[in-house]
Amino acid sequence: MERTGRDAGGAAAPEIVSSDPESFPWSVWHDRHPGLFRKILDGTPYGPPERRALEALLAETLDGAIEPLPDDAHDRAAWHGAWDRGHYGKRWTDAPFLWAESYFYRRLREAAGYYAAGPWRGVDPFAPLKDAELAGDAVRGELAALDRVAELSGEERTDALLHASLWGNRADLGFRITAGETGGGDTDSLVADDRAALHALLRAAGRIPGRVVVVADNAGRELIPDLILIDHLFAMGTATEVVLQVKPHPYYVSDATMADVLAGLRRLLRAPGRAGETGRRLWEAVGAGRLVVRAHPFSCAPLAYADMPADLRADFAPAALTVLKGDLNYRRLVGDREWPAGTPFEEVTGYFPQPVVALRTLKSDVVTGLGRKAVQALDATGEPWRTNGSRALVQVRP
Repeated sequence: MERTGRDAGGAAAPEIVSSDPESFPWSVWHDRHPGLFRKILDGTPYGPPERRALEALLAETLDGAIEPLPDDAHDRAAWHGAWDRGHYGKRWTDAPFLWAESYFYRRLREAAGYYAAGPWRGVDPFAPLKDAELAGDAVRGELAALDRVAELSGEERTDALLHASLWGNRADLGFRITAGETGGGDTDSLVADDRAALHALLRAAGRIPGRVVVVADNAGRELIPDLILIDHLFAMGTATEVVLQVKPHPYYVSDATMADVLAGLRRLLRAPGRAGETGRRLWEAVGAGRLVVRAHPFSCAPLAYADMPADLRADFAPAALTVLKGDLNYRRLVGDREWPAGTPFEEVTGYFPQPVVALRTLKSDVVTGLGRKAVQALDATGEPWRTNGSRALVQVRP
């Protein structure tokens, strides 16, 4: 059924919340998060104080109200200033899903001792999950396939690497905690396919090569193809500089940090064949300042990119194009709202300072830019196609 969007006065669609027990966001709080806590406590031998704090946070999210940060929290000024939207004291499921989820991960880090003076300071609570994935057989096979991709030419190779980067998002660890691996991965699984427009943008960028921004999503199996795609942008002359934006600290289970970028580069370097060569080129590109990794605090803000601060906007503005990876970045790009699926993608991203590309596997409710017949056909399948990771999209706003 089509969702409520703009009202007669043109107001924005309502923000997605979690209060409906039949909704996908409700299942995140009541199914995914308890499973996540079990994996965190099984994967790291936290002491009694950290275990009690984590268990208390889980109980609060299920049955309590959103507690504010302590007065001495290092980031209290952001969470109780620029990012405050008046949600403290509400039930977690009554606050907007995007805001509450982001604050949940901020509180999880604190409960795990990430900010405290002591042995757990700076320890990524999701590291065991990330490390196991990066060392797995799936990554080994995907790297070996790069030798075959190298035999392709022109747009075929670009398409293959875009495909790998797009569907690598199925490796999202938080998603797999409850959903498991899903289908998809072919052209028929794309609910929106702007690849022709993307190729045109890449050709235009190549005529006057400059900066391309890639906003990363997940570490491990997703970040590896993103890095390979970046190497391809250099190789085909699309970019003389790539800015890779990652998270400044662990976030949403598998979101990429600088530590994850280094782990991905080292994994490439250890690989034989084309993958190892790619790793060496990227390693040198970082050292030469052509591949620049940045971690802006707003990357972990509970807000849409429409609310980005001026310095981040200035970072995007000189780029020939910006590529945003993954489901969370899509939610933040278009706004995590109950848009009718036919709402034009160009309309909700018109604020973005330069051409923008979304590469996303669908794992949450929000979607824009789809035709009515396409939505009717997808709904007729009876699948939860918006949330089960079996569909993806490539959308471009030139």
